[in-house]
Amino acid sequence: MRIFYDTEFLEDGHTIELISIGMVAEDGREYYAVSRRLTARTWNGWRLRRRIRAHTWLMENVIPSLPRPHGDWRNHMPHDWLFNYLDPAVKKRKRIAADVAAFIQATPDPELWAWYGSYDHVALAQLFGRMIDLPDGVPMWTNDLKQEAARLGDPTLPEQPDGVHNALADARHNMVRAQALGALPRAKADRCVASHCVEGDHIIALD
Repeated sequence: MRIFYDTEFLEDGHTIELISIGMVAEDGREYYAVSRRLTARTWNGWRLRRRIRAHTWLMENVIPSLPRPHGDWRNHMPHDWLFNYLDPAVKKRKRIAADVAAFIQATPDPELWAWYGSYDHVALAQLFGRMIDLPDGVPMWTNDLKQEAARLGDPTLPEQPDGVHNALADARHNMVRAQALGALPRAKADRCVASHCVEGDHIIALD
């Protein structure tokens, strides 16, 4: 069974710091969590928040997608909070690791799928430490939907209507992408590689 997932993270060319993760399984189960490291009232927590505030793209695209306050809390939440630190989705890293492992292990024959998933897999795997520390049942690789799309000739896929850069919304849309790829005529899709397809005895380029 396929699990579609997405992560949001802070990376600087040396480290990848998980911000949030969203997962959607084909049986309808979903999971979403935000790292509590971003909320820590410690020197490391303050330094992490400072790095995020200095990252224009994250501040404009990812931080607004994190849990927001509701009701009266909108008027009382400290103004220097990046998001609602009290939201139930905000969890300790060890808890996220345990939840992610349990989610995957509860899936028969799990396959991990992401969109441009190289960094996503590193962010997920590092929840558990080294690659060899991955729990039993957690795949050591992630299948890439973008690579699969390229193999099938880069067809036009549905646009994500909203929630872009919210990890759960992105994971849900990864399932939509996969379903669109799966709906391609199989006789054609099975015989396409990158930008070329076979028709009869001829190899043709796809527009």
